[in-house]
Order: sequence, then structure tokens, then C-alpha cells
Amino acid sequence: MPGGKIRVVVAKPGLDGHDRGAKVVARALRDAGMEVIYTGLHQTPEQIVETVIQEDADAVGLSIHSGAHMTLFPRVVELLRERGAGDTLVFGGGIIPKEDIVLLKEKGIAEIFTPGAATTAIVEWLRRALGSAA
Repeated sequence: MPGGKIRVVVAKPGLDGHDRGAKVVARALRDAGMEVIYTGLHQTPEQIVETVIQEDADAVGLSIHSGAHMTLFPRVVELLRERGAGDTLVFGGGIIPKEDIVLLKEKGIAEIFTPGAATTAIVEWLRRALGSAA
């Protein structure tokens, strides 16, 4: 990333079939000048991590509405660490109860954006978190 564009994988883990939010975020990041790789629906944590590594991504955004966030999000963080990519910034969004947000952050998810979050706020947060003006 230094001197280049921020590279972000946007992924939909699990069996969740609702991807409108992920597509909106992916487009906003792209429109902000970032390189975005959208994995599509029904990705396993292993598939997501493989994509992050293959694409040499700076960050991965996970989107979920199915309620499996407490299992799937931490699993992605765990696999990234196991594969030597633990410095990849992990953030998420979707239908996630407030009490779970604190627990997810304790498990290594840097930020959670819930419905109604402005895409500009996500872009600005990501730039700050990665220390980039890209």
C-alpha cells in the first residue's frame, strides 16, 4: 500500500444471501479510489482468507445478516494469523447486536458498521486505520 492504492477484499461469509450492503460498501470504496475485490456470496472463512492472501489485501470487510458473526468473523481473524497475514485489517458490518460488537472487537475485528452507517464514514475510517490518503 505505501505509495499505492488501498486494496480491500469485501466478503460475505456463510450462507447469508443478502449482499446489497456489501455491494454498496464495495462500490463506495472503489469510488473513493481503492482497489476492491468482491468475493460474492456463500464464502467460507478459508476461501476469504485465501483471497486476502492471493490479492495481497490491506484489509478485509466482512458483511453478514445471518447471525453467525460471532463464529465466522473471529474465524477469519484466526485463519489470517495462522497464515501469516495477521496484520490485515478486519472490519465488518451487517445486522450485529451492540453487545456483540464489543466481543467482536476483543476477538480482533477492528470496527463494526451497522445498518445506516454512512459510506463516507467507512471510507474515512479505513483510510485513517491504514494511515493512507489514498
